[in-house]
Amino acid sequence: MTGRYDSATLDTLAENAKRDSYVVLKDHLPKDTLRAWAEAFNPLLKNHMEREGHLQNRGSGRFYVTLPFDTPFADPAIFEDDDILGIVERLVGREPVMCQLATDTPIRGSDFQEIHRDTPSLFPELSYETPMYQLAVNFPLCDVTPENGPIEIAKGTHMMPRDEALAKVDSGEIPLEQVCMKLGDVMIRDVRHLHRGTPNTTDTPRPMVVIGYSRRWLFRPEVSIKVPRAVHGRLSDRARHLLRFNQVVESLDQVEQGEKYQAFAF
Repeated sequence: MTGRYDSATLDTLAENAKRDSYVVLKDHLPKDTLRAWAEAFNPLLKNHMEREGHLQNRGSGRFYVTLPFDTPFADPAIFEDDDILGIVERLVGREPVMCQLATDTPIRGSDFQEIHRDTPSLFPELSYETPMYQLAVNFPLCDVTPENGPIEIAKGTHMMPRDEALAKVDSGEIPLEQVCMKLGDVMIRDVRHLHRGTPNTTDTPRPMVVIGYSRRWLFRPEVSIKVPRAVHGRLSDRARHLLRFNQVVESLDQVEQGEKYQAFAF
């Protein structure tokens, strides 16, 4: 794999993410690949809604679905993308861990989420925040428009204590800004920034993929990837190292159904 950005550009993109809490790579992933993901995702969403859609733990009309680590989703061209990993390593250090492969999807009837972070601070007793340690790499499986539920982000709040950041958002000093994306765009973000999902007012679900990467020493048991042994055997050494904290299973048929990642807002 060869990235499109040189080292100096990756440095700049990482610095922008450190300042704003996120950076967007425009038109970065192949659209045909993402359309294939969208087609494979539709029955997964339907099955999830039938099985446990009543839980509504992320708000009305909003569903978190873990993706099976198999074709087409176990795609090293995406999770080993040199540019994405180049930025990830600049933000959370060498030898990051890939810990999550899932989706967030609002449908018609969804509402504004409560403003939240996706992880607690490492040391909440401190009056300042640490450098980045947990990232979400997000990319949609369709265009994200103002009508179908874009994320709203309060820039820069990842480096503030939560209460201070909330006060600045409540006062209007730091606005919540909508982030619309095109199919193929990728966002790399610090999950500590204050943000919320917005309503999808269309008749079409809006799936957003999340690949989680963290510092080499961080383990969050509520999120995980089950790696089928046959898929594991096809992975590169780098991919296996990225996935080193995840369980290798004989078959995905052995994996218990039901989402374990329920507490998501901090």
